[in-house]
Amino acid sequence: MDEDSELWDIICDGPHVPMKKFEETGPMVPKDRKAIEKNYRAKKILMYGIGPDEYNRVSACDTGKEIWEALQTAYKETTQVKQSKIDMLITEYELFRMKDDESIQDMHTRFTSFINELYLLGDVIPKNKLVRKILSALPGS
Repeated sequence: MDEDSELWDIICDGPHVPMKKFEETGPMVPKDRKAIEKNYRAKKILMYGIGPDEYNRVSACDTGKEIWEALQTAYKETTQVKQSKIDMLITEYELFRMKDDESIQDMHTRFTSFINELYLLGDVIPKNKLVRKILSALPGS
């Protein structure tokens, strides 16, 4: 568990690799390989959790932190885009009706799908309103 929190710290804050001079005139080299190994493990965990499209986006990143930031940037939704999605889903909710050739199960699945999207975007409709909407969406027959 302690290693997990250390890896998460490396992803959030970046690796801290203490350096030392190899010789008086030589290059700087890492003092401790553990920090390098932890960064490698953090990168590996992040890389195993993404698909090929995301891999192409982050393959040039050197640290777990760079990978994490690239993924956050790629999937970050602006407030305006989020609000547009909410507005579209609310309109779909208001116009929701059962289709002529649709079973009740299919209707419920379709309804649940956009209600879940609304929930994920942070717009929660009370359950009593959802029940009333489902009942009003059913045909008279």
